[in-house]
This record gives sequence, structure tokens and C-alpha cells, in this order.
Amino acid sequence: MTTKTSQILAELADREAIRECLYRYARGVDRLDADMVRSAYWPDVVDKHLEFEGNAEEFIAWAFPAMQAMDQTMHLIGNVLIALHGDQADVESYFYGYHRITVDGRKMDVIGAGRYLDRFEKREDEWRIRERLVMTDWFREYSDSADWSMGLLGQRLDIGGRFPDDPSYTRLRFDF
Repeated sequence: MTTKTSQILAELADREAIRECLYRYARGVDRLDADMVRSAYWPDVVDKHLEFEGNAEEFIAWAFPAMQAMDQTMHLIGNVLIALHGDQADVESYFYGYHRITVDGRKMDVIGAGRYLDRFEKREDEWRIRERLVMTDWFREYSDSADWSMGLLGQRLDIGGRFPDDPSYTRLRFDF
């Protein structure tokens, strides 16, 4: 079944708000910005995420220590399908997560990919995640990582940081 153009036009603001919420979540976990992650979830969310199940605060307490131990992370969101049902929406979004970790003194890369199966809810004109089920469809563990000391093609790199040290916190203004 397809969605008619006139329906998408009528739903455009809601659809964009849902996409922005997904992007806030991805940015929040990569930058270790707890407030940004909170802004993507309703406080009474139920998130089933790998071996974890709990609310937003419990998710932050579970995920952030593991993420802090990683050198770098990057979560990309794609293929977002949205079905609006009044003040609720069923949303499937694909994710691709890069993780640079250290194991026994060796740098290695781990890539995980899958889908977020989300139920969004609109409260007081704001969309956030009310329920999340994370499905892992693919992953790959590389026994090594690139030599970052040489930079990309021998060029100096400005490596992204975490909250509040990443340059995006001083160069950009987000009012989320």
C-alpha cells in the first residue's frame, strides 16, 4: 500500500518532527549528551535495546558507560517509514552504527546495523518515542582499525568529541 501525496503533504510537519527526533537520539548517543537523548524519549518510554529493557534514565545509565569506553561512535539513520495514526505513529528506521573500541590494547572496529521499531506519541504538539524495540539485522567485527595517527589520506583530522567538548556545541545553536 502506498501513501497518497495529499496525505503526505497534510502530515509533513509531523513526519519531519519524527525524523528530527530520530536524529536527536543518534546525535545524543554519539556525543554522550544525556539531555539530547532524553529529548527523544518520553519519560515513561519502554526501550528494549539488545539485552536492556527500561526507561530513558535507565537506558542512559546502561548505555553511556559502555559508550564512554569506546574511542568513537557514529550512528546513521536511514530508510524511515512512518505510519501516522492520530497522535501515535508506527515508525521503522534503519540504523548503522560504527564503534571504534579497544580490546586487550588493540583498536578494532565493530559495526552493527538493524532497525528501530518505534511507537511514537505526540503530546502537547511534540513527538517522542514511547516504545522502542531494537532489531539487529547485521553486524561485523573487524579485528583491527585504521591507523588514525596518519589521518585520512595523510591529512590532519579534526576528530569529533563528546559533550560538551565537541566543536558543535560552540559553533552551532540547537534549541532542543
